[in-house]
Amino acid sequence: MTTISYDYEVVVIGSGFGGGILACRTSKAWPGKVLVLERGKRYPMGSFPRTPHDMARNFWYRPDEDRARPDLASEEELHGMFDIRNFRNMDAVVCAGYGGGSLIYANVYMQPPDEVFAQGWPKSINRASLEPYYRITKAVLGARPIPQNAEPRRKVVRAELFKEVAQNEGRNSRLVDINVFFGNDFSNPTPIGVQERNRHGALQTSCVYCGECDVGCNTHSKNTVDLNYLFAAEYRYGARILTEHLAEKIVPLSAVGEDDPGADGGNGYRVYYRDLNHKKEISVSTRRVVVSAGTLGSNELLLRCRDVFRTLPRISDNLGRRFSGNGDFLSFVFGGKRAADPNYGPVITQATDFNLFSNFDRSRAFVLEDASYPAFGSWFIEALPSFSHFSAFWKTLRDMVRRLFSGASFGRIGFALGDLLSEDLSYNASVLLCMGLDNANGVARLNANGYLDVDWPRRENMPLYKAILDSGRRFRDQVGAKTFFAMPNWWWPSRKNVTVHALGGCRLADSPADGVTSAKPEEMGQVFGYKGLYVADGSIVPTALGANPIATISALSERVAEGMTGVKPGADL
Repeated sequence: MTTISYDYEVVVIGSGFGGGILACRTSKAWPGKVLVLERGKRYPMGSFPRTPHDMARNFWYRPDEDRARPDLASEEELHGMFDIRNFRNMDAVVCAGYGGGSLIYANVYMQPPDEVFAQGWPKSINRASLEPYYRITKAVLGARPIPQNAEPRRKVVRAELFKEVAQNEGRNSRLVDINVFFGNDFSNPTPIGVQERNRHGALQTSCVYCGECDVGCNTHSKNTVDLNYLFAAEYRYGARILTEHLAEKIVPLSAVGEDDPGADGGNGYRVYYRDLNHKKEISVSTRRVVVSAGTLGSNELLLRCRDVFRTLPRISDNLGRRFSGNGDFLSFVFGGKRAADPNYGPVITQATDFNLFSNFDRSRAFVLEDASYPAFGSWFIEALPSFSHFSAFWKTLRDMVRRLFSGASFGRIGFALGDLLSEDLSYNASVLLCMGLDNANGVARLNANGYLDVDWPRRENMPLYKAILDSGRRFRDQVGAKTFFAMPNWWWPSRKNVTVHALGGCRLADSPADGVTSAKPEEMGQVFGYKGLYVADGSIVPTALGANPIATISALSERVAEGMTGVKPGADL
């Protein structure tokens, strides 16, 4: 029996859905004895960047990291929210910040159908076995559709448009449950813009329909993890939260508390992390470690511990395998004959089923959702060149020059400016966000310098992508639009996709021959070969989900927490 005096009972690495849930449940079991490490910043109400200067610095960049990222104007270290990774055939966008990916996700809470669990999942995990945990996380996260009442400001035009297009195609379309705050009373929504404390004690604002969910909600109308699970962990159960602290290494301990890479974790662990602001390395001892750094972060940390530092050599060779982009695909329709108003409302409200929930077809199963973007983004759209815009611009410029040289008033220039903006590319534009059942056949590995790289077999997933592209063209025709196009990097020469829902690499399985983490209920999420080392985030999901993944990530994380603590969770934190 060890006599080690541990600094903590649990160290949680990451603060997204997995990390937030594990921080809450373990700190409730061991009050004041849980440490949460988050590499990003805190974002109080009103603190998300909006000016061009601040937005340009809202990226994650460390000059000492040899990662493939877009070129940034700044050469100094940045601790912003958006971490963009460039891989072969796929790019990924992830988030750094207290609350993890919940800070920029699209709020949708969607449970995948039974058929998803029938292939590639351990037999003990299915929709029925996860149902109690779906129910709990849905309640905690406050998922519900947008309110439907007589208040004209609650009308979201694009939701009606997407539903009509789906009906014309014989497709099922519905309002989706979203984790957005409309007040505590679901049947009687709080007026738009009015603040009140949620049932966990955090101050929120009833949604103002600004469409800024994906760039950080300055009114705290999104039900992000820092406003529920993490809020309870910190303020109710005394979890210690360290932001701008990056976990770098995990080492098992010997019976006398010394670093011992050959040990199995039965004596606990030492976690080494870096204070990013003061540039110093710190370490703490703990009985248990939960790795919840997101799919990219968790795979990289464990790969580096196994293959670079060699502190966790027992991890399965399956680490990094079965990587999925969850079939993510973003495309745009411009010049429609019907108003879509993509700058208004929560970022997603409606979903149309394409062979996922009905007429299941694994190779072509996806959902299409009515994405939106902030109003300030529409000014960029208005700057896109088109003949009508050029004509209006030339007319405006001609009138200004004529009046300048004639000494006339500029008062009537307003009419010309009205012509310039009257085409309003943005107002009739539609943003199509799709997720589907890709083959989850990517591989995450380390490059020669020890940083994460991903191989994604694009061609093998083309049946899904072609079905998505076909649906987009039909949408264009249905709304009488002029143009449909996918993200520019999809086409030659890049030929890349982009994912915001990376999954897999630390997949749950019945044995290390099939995965990295255990699917046994009493040790759910525990890394094979180790005791007290767990993973809880999107990386443990064995396959693509087709649906938005946070419902399943959250349900699985609650199940991991139950196995760790021995306590069944409830909706009251």
